[in-house]
Amino acid sequence: MSSNPGTSSNPGTSSNATVEISDVLLHKRNSDDLGWDFGKTYDPNNKDKVECLLCGHRMSGGVRRIKEHIAHIRGNVKACPKSTKEEQEKCKNYIDNAKVKKRAKIEHQQEVRDSVTIESDEEDGCEGDATTRRKKIGPMDRYSTPIDPSIPLTSKQFKQQRMDEAIWKEKIHKVKQYVARWLYANAIPFNAIDNDEFRQMCEAIGRFGPGFEGPTQYECREKLLKEEVERTKGLLKPHEEERKRTGCSIMTDAWTDVKRRSIMNLCVHCKFGTCFIGSKESSEEAHTSEYIFEYVDAAIVQVGAENVVQVVTDNASNNMGAKDLLKDKRPNIFWSSCATHTINLMLAAIGGMPRFKKTLDQAKAFTVFVYSHHKTLALMRKNTKKRDIIRPGVTRFASAFLTLQSLMEKKTELRGMALSAEWEQCIHTKKPKGKIATATLISRAFWNGVSHCLKIFEPLVKVLRLVDGDGPSMAFVYGEILQAKKEIMVASNNLEANYKPIFDHIEKKMQGRLDCPLHLTAYALNPYYSYSDPSIFLDSAIMDGLIECAEIFYHGDYEIQSQILNGEFLKFKNQQGLFGKAIAKHGCQKITFVPGKW
Repeated sequence: MSSNPGTSSNPGTSSNATVEISDVLLHKRNSDDLGWDFGKTYDPNNKDKVECLLCGHRMSGGVRRIKEHIAHIRGNVKACPKSTKEEQEKCKNYIDNAKVKKRAKIEHQQEVRDSVTIESDEEDGCEGDATTRRKKIGPMDRYSTPIDPSIPLTSKQFKQQRMDEAIWKEKIHKVKQYVARWLYANAIPFNAIDNDEFRQMCEAIGRFGPGFEGPTQYECREKLLKEEVERTKGLLKPHEEERKRTGCSIMTDAWTDVKRRSIMNLCVHCKFGTCFIGSKESSEEAHTSEYIFEYVDAAIVQVGAENVVQVVTDNASNNMGAKDLLKDKRPNIFWSSCATHTINLMLAAIGGMPRFKKTLDQAKAFTVFVYSHHKTLALMRKNTKKRDIIRPGVTRFASAFLTLQSLMEKKTELRGMALSAEWEQCIHTKKPKGKIATATLISRAFWNGVSHCLKIFEPLVKVLRLVDGDGPSMAFVYGEILQAKKEIMVASNNLEANYKPIFDHIEKKMQGRLDCPLHLTAYALNPYYSYSDPSIFLDSAIMDGLIECAEIFYHGDYEIQSQILNGEFLKFKNQQGLFGKAIAKHGCQKITFVPGKW
């Protein structure tokens, strides 16, 4: 086995033990808690002993005491004489926000536990002596309070009596051991216990008491599965009603599983979220435009054609062919390109430009080299305090951007590693690829290239995160791409020769995908943009898109088209009636607001 690269016994370590302890303990457990900006631990044997970096005061109680010390929150620790008003307010807000989050978490867990419905013994008619009651009743139950889900767990009436606090804690620990053992024995991911269903299961078993027998495999496969399907359908009723009220989008996606089978999925999205419709294996079928159209059209019939506003797919040529077929049969339904896929294509195209490609290739070669050898990987993690330089993202190019960002954050540590005796003595760094990796790390041109790439790519990556999130993004896509172009122009020093080739790639990928009538209309009807810049209403391309959108959405109904364009839209444009209220204008000034609700 290889030795721990972080120990002081590692050959070639030049720093003494005191410096190593200081480096390791400066930010305990790689925590991003605000308190570590103002303090550090000073005792390697007791991580709760902390020291203020501003005044040097030492205290016990961990990172929370540091924040209380800086914020001048009295009661547990004296106030820091050197903290500024801004630092005090910052720490105080951090503590208050943590309390709010903790309180919300406790309330949510309480709601989850209260949602468990197990009938009490009295309701089951099981009162009487021990021989007539179910096996779950033990001799101590007659001394405990009957369980009533309507009584809050914080109520004194609900607390189960216990003879000794230590014995009670020991029992809880024993139960947790059994739960953990089940996780380990069946290789269940640890995050499986971090959901509401697990908490409900624990609550239900606890309320039932001793003697509970779990369901059989047959029950899970048959009866219980069917019951859960029916329950889920009931939960989706509000979604179905919302589709009828405000419309929905049909989304299709084709992918290949680990067995190389071709799978096609269909989902429906409305204001309440995304629901799965169905999927099918299509390995034996050619994914022609006709095949995709028939599959999507069947889903439109299932959901109700009158409820569907648009169909969303990626930009493959067969999907674009299906788009034309849908337009012929259902001219009032839009076919939109996936915004995530389109923006990723923009980033990939820009990344292929020579001035960016060289830097990306160098970064990729370096990371591949480091992660290919356990010795170089150990050296990297030692110098970066066990932090990796590769970060997974939502798309391949997003991962490349995050990796560049990670490299820039660790620039000092990585350059120091490349100049260290350990790196020089490593057998792998003496080989050609190792020499290239070393040259990359100490190259000023490489780091300048990384910085430039981040400035150019970051605006589009922000848009990528927006459209790949769970919230509504249609109303912001077009506007945020325009904003990204402005930021790229500034990052290019406002030199047309620098930013025009980038804009060409953006506009090429955007054309016919993210500048369709639906996107232009959403942009014009989003008061976050149009109320702050009324010149949007004078843009002929945007107004043409708005008119075309009305013609498609209300296909053939010229009376409603006229009412929308000559009546309702003018009220919105001129901020008349409710649109002109002060609260309405104030409510649309932040990008976090939801236009649909507004």
